[in-house]
Amino acid sequence: MASSNIASIGYDATSETLEVEFTNGALYQYYNVPQALAEQLMQAGSKGQFLHYSIKNAYPFSRVG
Repeated sequence: MASSNIASIGYDATSETLEVEFTNGALYQYYNVPQALAEQLMQAGSKGQFLHYSIKNAYPFSRVG
């Protein structure tokens, strides 16, 4: 994965939950994220920038780790 601060990304289409693990060990889940948006994130040139502008303040989330 080409990102300086994102270690991994996972997505569960059934629950529309996006899970993002950062390189500092923090793990966040973002809820009600449409599958198309999750796919755009995974294909984005800058995943951190895409996450910040398109998902971070637009969807509910919680830190789980």
